[in-house]
Amino acid sequence: MALDHKHSHQHANDNENHAYPVGSRNRMLWALLLTGIFMLVEMIGGVISGSLALLADAGHMLTDTAALLLAFYAMRMSAKPADDKRTFGYGRMQVLAAYTNGIFLIALTGWIVWEAVQRFYQPNPIQSGSMLVVAILGLLVNLAVFKILHNASETNINIRSALLHVLGDLLGSVGAIIAALIIWKWNILWVDPLLSVFVSILILRSAVRIVNDSSHILLEGTPNDRTLAVIEKDLLRIEGVLDIHHMHLWSLNEQEAVMTFHALIDHRYSSDELIDLMLICLKNRHNIEHATIQVEQSQCLVEGCTN
Repeated sequence: MALDHKHSHQHANDNENHAYPVGSRNRMLWALLLTGIFMLVEMIGGVISGSLALLADAGHMLTDTAALLLAFYAMRMSAKPADDKRTFGYGRMQVLAAYTNGIFLIALTGWIVWEAVQRFYQPNPIQSGSMLVVAILGLLVNLAVFKILHNASETNINIRSALLHVLGDLLGSVGAIIAALIIWKWNILWVDPLLSVFVSILILRSAVRIVNDSSHILLEGTPNDRTLAVIEKDLLRIEGVLDIHHMHLWSLNEQEAVMTFHALIDHRYSSDELIDLMLICLKNRHNIEHATIQVEQSQCLVEGCTN
C-alpha cells in the first residue's frame, strides 16, 4: 500500500538557497579573469623564449580558462530552481562540468608528454631569462587563483576539478622556474621537457580521480560515505517498522543524496507517524533529505521482491 503524505519538513531540492551562493560564483569569476589574462602573457613568453615548459603551462592555463568558464557556468545553472523539466533542479550540472574538466585534463597531459618526447630528440634553444621571468609571474598568479578557490573546493567536485587545473599550472610554473635556472646555469636543455612530463604525471593521477568520482555520481552510484546495510539497520530500530526492502540510494551531487525504499509496517501503528520517524532518522543520522517511502502492511506485490 503506497501512502501519499504531507509533512512540514523541507526537502533539500525545494530550497532555493543553494550551497554555493553569489560569493562563491564571484570568486570563480575573479579566478577566471586572472587565469585568462595571464594565459595570454605566458603563451607569448613561451613562444619568445622557446620553452616547452612555459608553453605547456600556457596550455594548462588555456584549459584552466575553459575549465573555470565551464565551472562558473555550471554554478550559475545549478542555482536555478527545480522546474517541470528538471524536477530535482540543476545541481548535477556541476558534476557534469567536473567530469568534462577531468577528461580535458587527461587529454592535455597526453599532449604534453607527446611534445616532451619530441623535444628530447630535437631540443630547441631556450631563452632562460625570459622563461624565468614569465614563470615567476605565472607562479604568483596561480598562487592567487589557488587561494581564491581553495576554501570553496572541499565539498564541491566542480570547484575541485577547476582547482586541479590551477594546481597543475602552479606546479607547471614551479617546474618552469627550476628548468629556467638549470638551463641558465648549465645549459641542460632536456630538463625542460623532463619537468613537463613530471608535472603532467602528477596531474594525471588527480584528473583520473575526478573523472572516477564524477562518473560515479552521474551513473547514480551509492554515495561513498553511506552504506545501505547501516541505513536499513537504523530504520529497523524504529518500533513498528518490520522490514525494509527495495532500497535505492544515489546522489544528485556531492552534497545531496536521494533514497527510495519499501517499508513493511505493523498495522497497529500509524503509517504517517512511522513515515515521519523514518524521514527524521534519514535526515539526522545519514543526511538524506530526499526520500520516497512506499509503505506496506502486507506482502509486497512488486515482481522480484524478496519480502
